[in-house]
Amino acid sequence: MFARQAFRSAQPLKSSVRRYASGASQGGSQTAIYAGLAVAAGAGGYYYYSQRPAIGSTGKQDPSAQAGKGAPASHEEMHNVPAQADQHNLVFKGGDQGWISLKLDSVEQVSHNTKRFRFSLPDKDDVSGLQITSALLTKYKGPEMEKPAIRPYTPVSDEDSRGFIDFVIKSYPNGPMSEHLHSMEPQQRLDFKGPIPKYPWEPNKHDHIALIAGGTGITPMYQLARAIFKNPEDKTKVTLVFGNVTEEDILLKREFEDLENTYPQRFRAFYVLDKPPEGWTQGSGFITKDLLKTVIPEPKNENIKIFVCGPPGMYKAISGTKKSPQDQGELEGILKELGYSKDQVYKF
Repeated sequence: MFARQAFRSAQPLKSSVRRYASGASQGGSQTAIYAGLAVAAGAGGYYYYSQRPAIGSTGKQDPSAQAGKGAPASHEEMHNVPAQADQHNLVFKGGDQGWISLKLDSVEQVSHNTKRFRFSLPDKDDVSGLQITSALLTKYKGPEMEKPAIRPYTPVSDEDSRGFIDFVIKSYPNGPMSEHLHSMEPQQRLDFKGPIPKYPWEPNKHDHIALIAGGTGITPMYQLARAIFKNPEDKTKVTLVFGNVTEEDILLKREFEDLENTYPQRFRAFYVLDKPPEGWTQGSGFITKDLLKTVIPEPKNENIKIFVCGPPGMYKAISGTKKSPQDQGELEGILKELGYSKDQVYKF
């Protein structure tokens, strides 16, 4: 009842955002928008930022599963890496190529529990071989581990970058891979394999897409958004809804702000914090049904796509979970309640 009453008072603001979600954006500041939406976002919700259902090789729960792309790799992901057609200067070619050892070149501290890792490719003219919306597997076996930890991660560097590949990775307690990565020093090496393709993208495949992300589930979303705005032929409109616990947890915020300032008619970002700081003018609480109904393209619109990536609890609440990497499972949760079809939603 409280959320419903709060949104009645925010109807003019909702109408403004809805015009953007359904048609051409007029740009402008979002401060007023958040003044209305923040109340509703915090009016109700569910706790999904700290769920840790995956089991690591230590036998303890592995919170790296929160990353969406940091959950333990499935049997299908490890064995069904497709071969690439054009393999000139590509490091990762798929097929039966096997694991490739890369040297850690540099480490940058992004926040209290997140680092940016740059790995050198074998040659300065090499490119990774990844396509848009694809990931790499990582492998590490510690001295006391019975089996190696294998995790997929999505790079944040451009697919055309030569000589290196970058990752932004958060460390989770008892997460064997993320803890190992955060303990690494430059010149040490790590095994990689891939690429693991996800959603096949081509320019203008959809008129408008929405990216709903939680935590480090933002990395495949950034990979897709960056590629869209890098291509002058791609006119796709993009809306991001990004939930985190604290402001410090917002990864790649500067990069998204650059996109929003450069393409104000085509890109909007909405941030929601469970624990906002004093003076925070954007969303607070959780990603709610009312928030999504207001800011993302309506299900009646043709040629839209909603992408979801985050911790397991977020999938359950927003879209339902996947059955396997090849099976998206049934559409459930908020998106189903809002009238979206299974074909309109993709779960990373």
